[in-house]
Amino acid sequence: MSVTLLVGAFLAALSYTLIPGPAFLALLGIGAGQGRKAGALFMGGHLAGDILWSALALVAIVGARSIGTAIFDVLGLFCGFYLGWIGWTALNARPKGENRALLTVERPLRRGLIFGLTNPKGYPVALATFTALLAGSANALEFNTLPMLLAVSLIGFLLADVILIAIIGASVVRRFYRRHELAIVRLSGLLFIGFAAQAIWHAAPGLFGVRRP
Repeated sequence: MSVTLLVGAFLAALSYTLIPGPAFLALLGIGAGQGRKAGALFMGGHLAGDILWSALALVAIVGARSIGTAIFDVLGLFCGFYLGWIGWTALNARPKGENRALLTVERPLRRGLIFGLTNPKGYPVALATFTALLAGSANALEFNTLPMLLAVSLIGFLLADVILIAIIGASVVRRFYRRHELAIVRLSGLLFIGFAAQAIWHAAPGLFGVRRP
């Protein structure tokens, strides 16, 4: 298995967790109101959803590769446009107003578990992110690589969780986020657009019969 493929899976899992989204924003709210312990419990429960959706995304990607590159290219193109739409939406986000109450959760572990398993954006975002970062190594994707990809992805998830838990709850982070929330969301939109461009770059030539030099 190529190092590029492993690094791609690791970065996909890391990005999937760190790029601001519904879970990221929920974690910031919990961390701001209840501290790092509550945030860590939330992320511990949410990890189940991360693993589930990413496993399904990898199965879909590997299955598409085994069936044929055309399906993989269509998948990559679709995911690229999907990521671009998410990025464009984030870039055009509008302020939601101030003086919002902090989120209080009595059982953050259970909340994280339910949130992770029922998040409707979990699977499509995982599929789009993993497709974007693994598209360049499509020829190396096989079902026998799936366990290693999942293991590397788990490392990425855990590292991202540690990073988030380390910073949430700090007063300086809380103040910074509230002051620059719109900028943070829009920067995340730029990252999504970057992933979209990469996915389309790898998928389009195969669909139109263009071979890279």
